[in-house]
Amino acid sequence: MADPLVTAAQLRAIMPLAGARADVFAPLLASAMLQFEISTPARAAAFLAQVGHESGQLRLLREIWGPTPTQRRYEGRADLGNTEPGDGKRFMGRGLIQVTGRKNYVLCGFGLHLDLTAHPELLEQPEHAAASAGWFWHSNNLNRFADAGDFVGLTRAINGGTNGIAERRALWAKAKAVLQA
Repeated sequence: MADPLVTAAQLRAIMPLAGARADVFAPLLASAMLQFEISTPARAAAFLAQVGHESGQLRLLREIWGPTPTQRRYEGRADLGNTEPGDGKRFMGRGLIQVTGRKNYVLCGFGLHLDLTAHPELLEQPEHAAASAGWFWHSNNLNRFADAGDFVGLTRAINGGTNGIAERRALWAKAKAVLQA
């Protein structure tokens, strides 16, 4: 059997706030990385940095809901597939990469063989949270950014902008050092 793509000790070094969650998520992330072709140190470092930021270092599996002005704008957004009243909150960001919107939940559910339309909260379970991050990465061909070292392009593809870029870069630097990418 091949060595895992990431260990709990490596996760703790990259994401010190993860604490004991690193033990839970290391095998789940390693499995998702293998399944979704996040298979080089450069890809793994970029993936873990983005997951680290999006999940508050594995501590948040669901978006903190205010609702904020941005969250209020989820409601009725055709690009997110939020067509039913209440879709904005129902399909808030969940999982380690914060899958957001009815459309993404339908696609992710299809990709992972889960009924996320009926049970969006499944993305708050560690196994599905990790798998959804790998699914999102693969579905959006994000390896191309990691392979090119285009971290800003990668951040834009995940977040729509450069929100949290300083923390993302710091996590990326740690991940590259730990994984020798």
